[in-house]
Amino acid sequence: MNANPDVQLPAVSVIMPVLNEERHLRGAVQAILAQEYAGEMEVVIALGPSTDRTDEIAAELVAETAPNKNKRVHTVPNPTGRTPAALNAAIKASRHPIVVRVDGHGMLSPNYITTAVRLLEETGAQNVGGIMHAEGENDWEHAVAAAMTSKIGVGNAVFHTGGAACEAETVYLGVFRREALEQQGGYNEEFIRAQDWELNFRIREAGGLIWFSPELKVSYRPRPSVKALAKQYKDYGRWRHVVARYHEGSINLRYLAPPTAVLAIAAGIVLGALVTPWGFVIPGGYLAAIALGSVPAGKGLPLKARLQIPVALATMHMCWGWGFLTSPKSLAKRVIASRRPAVLASN
Repeated sequence: MNANPDVQLPAVSVIMPVLNEERHLRGAVQAILAQEYAGEMEVVIALGPSTDRTDEIAAELVAETAPNKNKRVHTVPNPTGRTPAALNAAIKASRHPIVVRVDGHGMLSPNYITTAVRLLEETGAQNVGGIMHAEGENDWEHAVAAAMTSKIGVGNAVFHTGGAACEAETVYLGVFRREALEQQGGYNEEFIRAQDWELNFRIREAGGLIWFSPELKVSYRPRPSVKALAKQYKDYGRWRHVVARYHEGSINLRYLAPPTAVLAIAAGIVLGALVTPWGFVIPGGYLAAIALGSVPAGKGLPLKARLQIPVALATMHMCWGWGFLTSPKSLAKRVIASRRPAVLASN
C-alpha cells in the first residue's frame, strides 16, 4: 500500500479504554506507536477509576510523546469505568477519519494499521477486524491461550481460530471509518459487554459491510487467574443471552453448547446421586472429552501449562453456560428499551 509517495495516507485515531491495566498498558501503547504506518497518528486513552498505577503510566506516556507532533498520546476521563462509555468518550476526543479500537491488554502486530487501512479501501467496508491471538506469559496464561484458540474451547469462531477473509457479523475490536461511528451515534452504553456486536449490527442494518481478515492480528493477554477467567466468561454468557433476546435469530448451536452442557452435567450428577450411578457417565464423559481435547491444544507447551488446559476449558464452558442460563430478563428489557435504530446514510 502507498507505493506512490505522493498519495497521502489518512490520519488515524487509536482509542483505548483502560481500567487497572498497569501490567500491560505501556507495552500496548508502545506497540501502537511502533506501527509501520506513514500517516499521522494519535492515541486517546479513556481512563476508568483504576486502583493501580494505570493513570500514572498513562501520564508518563502523554509526557513522553508530547514532543512528537505525528504520534501523540492523549487521555480523557471515563468516571463510570464502563467500556462503551470509555469508547464513546475517546471517539469524541479524537479527530481523525480512521478509528482503531485497541484494549489496554492488546498488542497490535507491526503492520496492523497499514493493513487495516488498505482493507478498508479494498473492500469498501465500514469496519475491519482480524484474529484475537491469545498469548500467555506464564503457565496458567499459556493454558488459557491454548483453550481460547482451540475449537474445543471456542467452537468455530474465526476471530479466535482463524479462517479465510469474509464478510462477518462482527469482528474483534475493529478499525472503523469515523463516518460510520458518527452516523450510528457510537456505542450503546447499556451494553456493558457485547457492545461491539450491537454496534456492528446497526452498521450492517444500515447497509454497511463488516469484514474479517486473518491478515489482522492482535496479541491478547488472557486473564491471570481462574477467578478472573470465570468472571470474564460468566459475563460473556450473561450478555450473549441479552444479545439473543435483543435480536431474535442470532443464536446458533455454538452458543447453545455451554448452557446445554451445564444442564446435562447438573442433571447427570443429580441422577447419579439419587437414582443410578449411570448418571455420572455424563459429567465423566465431559471430563474425558476436555482432557482428550486438551492434548492437541497443548502441543509444544510446558507440562505444567498442558495440565491446566482442562481447568481453563471447564472454567470457560461452565461459567459461560451459567452466565447464559442466569442472565435476567430485566437486563435484556433495559437494553431493548435503549435500542437505537440503525441510521441510514443521507444522500
